[in-house]
Amino acid sequence: MPPGAAVRGAVLNPAGFLTGAAASAALANDGAAKLAGGPVAFSLVEEITEKTEPAFCLLDLAEAFRRFSGRMALLSGDRTPFAGVGLDRPRIVAVVNVTPDSFSGGDGDPPRAIDRAHELVEAGADIVDIGGESTRPGAEPIAVSRELRRVLPVIEAVRGVPVSVDTRRAEVMRQALAAGAAIINDVSALTSDLASLETVAASQASVILMHMQGEPRTMQLAPTYRLASVDIFRWLERRVAACVAAGIDRDRIAVGPGIGFGKSDDHNVELLDRAALFHGLGCAV
Repeated sequence: MPPGAAVRGAVLNPAGFLTGAAASAALANDGAAKLAGGPVAFSLVEEITEKTEPAFCLLDLAEAFRRFSGRMALLSGDRTPFAGVGLDRPRIVAVVNVTPDSFSGGDGDPPRAIDRAHELVEAGADIVDIGGESTRPGAEPIAVSRELRRVLPVIEAVRGVPVSVDTRRAEVMRQALAAGAAIINDVSALTSDLASLETVAASQASVILMHMQGEPRTMQLAPTYRLASVDIFRWLERRVAACVAAGIDRDRIAVGPGIGFGKSDDHNVELLDRAALFHGLGCAV
């Protein structure tokens, strides 16, 4: 598959969710399938087709497997660990913003950020995500040198869990990986810096590909979609294909729809309603 290519056709959104004893009983009778190999099962599938406007059709499981065996295999298949972290249950990613201006709070002082990172590891975080540049709505970019001064001491200080670095710059990625980071978390899905895809492909790092419409300074100025979940699925599908073509194995990739990044409240709610469809990319979500 060439870089950026994607398989066209219907997008499948799992529905009819089951957990616990109900899930076990349905799975035993072939009345449900596991969602991404995890503890939640689904018994129905919403088929979304793209014509002049999106069209919707509810399928039972047998018909979905008969018509879309490959896509259903991606939705239901087991996931290998991501950056060494098992995906058999939800995991906690703790965010440490080494910035004075992030929307969720932060501190531009690395020693205080190091203390906070240690607290989060002790509290049970599975991954610590460290960022040195705010990407809140309206944020202005900062110099690479400043971003490096903020994140490198914190990355070097964190022990016991995989460290993720939140950056859009290939140079920051390279130095963060050398300092011990195991995951690249890029809100632009490796599109902001032309060297970033090659940088990740040349490493053993895992990568989180997030969707953002526009860039932080302008992303909340009237974002528009036909149907947010499907439009973003298609965009991430192309980014995953580009990564795989560059030599990044699918089990090294996680995807994120980017709640709040170039989305209205209505877009965010619709994304949450159909969040399960992103498992159809065959990656961690």
